[in-house]
Amino acid sequence: MAATVAHERWPVVVNDLMDRIAGGFRRRETRLTCRDMIEAMVTIEESANCWSLAEQIGHRGPHVLQHFLSRARFDHDHVAEHAAVWAIDQLGNHETVLVIDETGDEKSSPDAVGAAHQYSGALGGVGLCQIAVHLSYATTAGHTLIDRRLYLPEAWAADDERRDMAGVPDEITFATKPQLAAQMLAAWQARGITDAWVAGDEVYGGRKFRTTLRSLNFRYVLAVKTDHRVTTPAGTSTVADLAHALPTASWQRLRTGTGTKGDRHYDWAAIDIRPDDAPQDRDGHGETGQGASTLLIRRHRYTCELSFYRCWSPSPRLLRELVAVVCRRWKIEEDFQAAKGLTGLDQGQVTTWTSWHRWSLISLLAHMLLAVTVSLDRASTAATAAASIGLVPLSCRELTRLLRRFHARAHDIVHALRWSLWRRRHQHRAARCHRRWNEVTAASIT
Repeated sequence: MAATVAHERWPVVVNDLMDRIAGGFRRRETRLTCRDMIEAMVTIEESANCWSLAEQIGHRGPHVLQHFLSRARFDHDHVAEHAAVWAIDQLGNHETVLVIDETGDEKSSPDAVGAAHQYSGALGGVGLCQIAVHLSYATTAGHTLIDRRLYLPEAWAADDERRDMAGVPDEITFATKPQLAAQMLAAWQARGITDAWVAGDEVYGGRKFRTTLRSLNFRYVLAVKTDHRVTTPAGTSTVADLAHALPTASWQRLRTGTGTKGDRHYDWAAIDIRPDDAPQDRDGHGETGQGASTLLIRRHRYTCELSFYRCWSPSPRLLRELVAVVCRRWKIEEDFQAAKGLTGLDQGQVTTWTSWHRWSLISLLAHMLLAVTVSLDRASTAATAAASIGLVPLSCRELTRLLRRFHARAHDIVHALRWSLWRRRHQHRAARCHRRWNEVTAASIT
């Protein structure tokens, strides 16, 4: 049983994090509300919003949480930074990979800050959604989301009226997704993360972003499209043409991970290429050291589908190391799945700039706590005991199940009935207001 009761570590980890971020709160009540909201976000079994979270906590209505998200006085940027530093300290810095990716959250109204009809892989196409670029910190000990930037489409960023209604700060201007990613990476490089790889998909494979990474002294492995052109001693060609011209002996089969059905293997090949992204020197007219630029190609064993990655590091790297970075890039997909499925990242019914950042902050804090607790459990003697009796390692989802069973808040029937009446009364008022507004608009049209 000692190998399975990992939930007992949870209060200790929560206390440690709350002590680290306490300086971001002016009032004790606000800090306690933050803690209550984090724990409710993890233990709630229905869709997370201010109503359901307030009922889970034991409040008489959602007003405290609504005030916390929109008007409470605390420095959410300070809290986010110190929480991320805490998570980084817990996960260590062995074989660090900073993974960049964006995800979309479907919305029902264009009034939500940044909401527009745009493409999102999470939606599987074009839809009304918000898109945010996220940064995940991955080491051999574990991985978690540590930062995010909300993407404002160009038309949204240029609309002064919508900006004012959503409370977008004046200094926020339009920035592309690679530019948002570069802002986060520059900030974390200034905070001391200097020895790390950067991984990302094709959105971040452009020359300008790669040049920025080199100027920040980050090594990178970034996906590029099949028509991406590279230069070798033999000339310039597309990566697809290079792959098809490779002899059979150039491919090497490597294990890229282990799933429920066994090990996963792909065929890999590496080609030395000439760099095209060397940043200028301090005088603004030369180039810094060239380093080692490599085109990494992955081929599926059965379908022969090809994927391409442009890599750079100050010194040559083994093929296995570059492949390991590619494999670590998928950790952010696990983080998105956990943050959305377990800690309500995509469930926030918020419309303003401040409330979006605070909702996403609570979700990220909850996810950090789960990731760190799981990491600590896997490094403990309990993990060895679990393996000895035939148990898989603890996961965030399994830890959430334990917390929901052992730390769920039990309220009396009066509390449940009070909330039932509150919801029905509020929904009745909302329906009546919608009917009146529809009558007004219909009359103005006629």
